[in-house]
Amino acid sequence: MTEIHELIVKIKKQNKNIMEQIDWANLGFGYIKTDFNIRCTYSNGQWGELEVHDTEYISLHIAATSLHYGQEAFEGLKAYRGQDGKIRIFRMDENAKRMQDSCSGILMAKLPVEKFEQAVIKAVKLNERFVPPYESGASLYVRPLLIGSGAQIGVKPATEYMFIIFVTPVGPYFKGGFQTTPFVIMREYDRSAPLGMGKYKVGGNYAASLVAGQRAHEMGYSNIFYLDAKEKKYIDECGAANFFGIKNNTYITPQSASILPSITNRSLMVLAAELGLKVEQRQVPVEELDTFDEAGACGTAAVLSPIERIHDFDEKKSYIFSHDGKPGPICDKLYHKLRAIQYGDEADNHGWITVVE
Repeated sequence: MTEIHELIVKIKKQNKNIMEQIDWANLGFGYIKTDFNIRCTYSNGQWGELEVHDTEYISLHIAATSLHYGQEAFEGLKAYRGQDGKIRIFRMDENAKRMQDSCSGILMAKLPVEKFEQAVIKAVKLNERFVPPYESGASLYVRPLLIGSGAQIGVKPATEYMFIIFVTPVGPYFKGGFQTTPFVIMREYDRSAPLGMGKYKVGGNYAASLVAGQRAHEMGYSNIFYLDAKEKKYIDECGAANFFGIKNNTYITPQSASILPSITNRSLMVLAAELGLKVEQRQVPVEELDTFDEAGACGTAAVLSPIERIHDFDEKKSYIFSHDGKPGPICDKLYHKLRAIQYGDEADNHGWITVVE
């Protein structure tokens, strides 16, 4: 038995109780310890080899740029167990490219796409027993993280970086799964400055949303709905997800330099066109919400969450998209079509799926 196989057997025995306690059908969206994570370091101008670790902790220099100057980027993607027992990973090449784009935005060393994909597959394989069963409707969330680990006191990029991938089984992002939820517009909060960091998947964008998100939750909403920071005239994003609206057989989603380019949203645009809808990506004035028949939030975590209503807190007005609490017909079709591809119930005609052998 090789050293890595001996380690796998040892860790599986240690984590046996964790597996036995998982209720696959009632998973929330939270962290559960799994067996292994994958790491790779960048130093002296090059990336090293992928390393397997079983500890959840890292050793980091107190002057690391990730801690002081926010040099960090992350991604989120999922692996699914199909009815045939095979594990499928959805569009990981796009996550690799988006992480490279984030690296360009904050001057970090770019991890090659091929190494990113190798790390994802390795992390999924080593934690295969944590991929939820098909009938549970849950999935394995994959979290790639890249941080500046080199020490700097001056404001400048690090010369050393650490790339990490860990995984955890998750259920729906919004409690209740695929059902309509309410959002709220509050103009006192901005998600990102014009020409700022909004289009990059970096931690600072999410830290900036915590206060507004918490207030929205306390008021009974799923999350806050952001308008453009410059003029407060146009729709930007809803919480940590992209927005889309449906009207006149058209799928409409905002275009803005402050919006994170959602891989899920891009996938839904393709599927919408296949269903015979026109697709428009453009500025969406807030008043146009009144004209949509359906609306939704979409992203890796949420997949597609139909919006029940959007309450404009400042204008004392509500935009209603569901009167019976049920998703609209287009949202329903798009959600189930995307999920069918992800789980292998429907043919992947776009090369989006990687089957883990």
